[in-house]
Amino acid sequence: MSNKPLLFGHPKGLYLLFLTEMWERFSYYGMRAILVLYLTASVVSGGLGFSDKNASLLYGLFTGFVYFTPLIGGWLADRFIGQRRSVAIGAVIMLAGQLFLASSAQVSFLYTGLVLLIVGNGFFKPNISVMVGNLYPEGDSRRDGAYTIFYMGINVGAFCASLLVGWLSVKYGFRYGFLASAIGLGLGLILYQSLSASLLGQVGVKPKNKILTDENQQHALLTYEEKRRSTVILILTLFAVVFFAGYEQAGSSMTLYAEKYIDRMVGGFEVPTAWLQALNPLLIVVLAPLMSMLWIFLGRKGKEPSIPIKMALGLILLGLGFVVLLGAVGQRGGDLTDTAVKASIWFMVWAYFLHTVGELCLSPIGLSMVNRLSPVSLASLMMGVWLCSSFAANLLAGYLAAYASTVGASVIFKLLAVSSVIFGVMLLCLNKWLLKNSYGRL
Repeated sequence: MSNKPLLFGHPKGLYLLFLTEMWERFSYYGMRAILVLYLTASVVSGGLGFSDKNASLLYGLFTGFVYFTPLIGGWLADRFIGQRRSVAIGAVIMLAGQLFLASSAQVSFLYTGLVLLIVGNGFFKPNISVMVGNLYPEGDSRRDGAYTIFYMGINVGAFCASLLVGWLSVKYGFRYGFLASAIGLGLGLILYQSLSASLLGQVGVKPKNKILTDENQQHALLTYEEKRRSTVILILTLFAVVFFAGYEQAGSSMTLYAEKYIDRMVGGFEVPTAWLQALNPLLIVVLAPLMSMLWIFLGRKGKEPSIPIKMALGLILLGLGFVVLLGAVGQRGGDLTDTAVKASIWFMVWAYFLHTVGELCLSPIGLSMVNRLSPVSLASLMMGVWLCSSFAANLLAGYLAAYASTVGASVIFKLLAVSSVIFGVMLLCLNKWLLKNSYGRL
């Protein structure tokens, strides 16, 4: 834990991690906002000329493995490297990846860049999240609030990236969008390396197995309670897979649908497709404090929902978002291929709104849940397990998006609407069992 002075009730190190994550997410979400558009654009337009199906599959594979490597990076940090150094290593590798994407519109450079981003994220993502929790002592009530602040940093970066990178790619070409993503990541790395020693103290310097005392080493095997709590993490992670499989359609099937079939004219201005992805982070920045205040208000009255109930609500809201998108399909008269027949942009706006509220009920809550329940010696590894939900989900999302290009978007939207609500209800039914096996930590 850091003993540094407080700022607005939190250690100053939190705000450094906030800014580091903000710039890294600027880099990632900026690249993600234009990736499918870059893949499917013609070579003459500066793209690579992939089909919608192949672009969706590649997008799913990339975003999937981005969330698989944190399992390995978390284990390496816990055992050998330490979280502090892992974050810096990951940022350097990802910076190289963004520069490869920006340097040439060639398939070999594309694959090299994506692989470097996958590897670098494995070192970066789980360890910076764990360091947020490690700034606070066990049982500190400020921890959930810290993760909310940290999560807002993610979305400030994502919002700015979707606008700036989306605009640059339309105005000057895709390579300038990727270059902007690289510059943002470079700024975050400079901040982190310059200020971490003074603001983070000893947080994340040593691997967890080095911190354990001789007495703790004698009890290094997990206790029965720790095993039960780890089981709860795994179960909730499985439900998160369902959520993120739908949520990640934002970068693939929803983007392609908006590009072709949504009327993006507002006044005399055509909204760039990539800008629609800025709705989610913008809404999170606006709604996250309100959601936090709602949980506090309900908590004071003894009515705050448990973490499983919050996550179940997130799944149900996700399903309702896809019901709204089915309204767009209905307005167009079905899965017509005629791109001249457009649906109102408001369908996308309301879908993103429902998905965002659902995300706030599940994603930051999940980060806090993992930090609460993880055995001390496996903190980064279990954070990697949680992030692995997005690995499986993004692979599934990629196949669903590719399937949508064959059977029509309405089939996928219906499937995701129904399955999300069903899994949400299932999680509500498991609430009592999960609470019992979390030993009062949910």
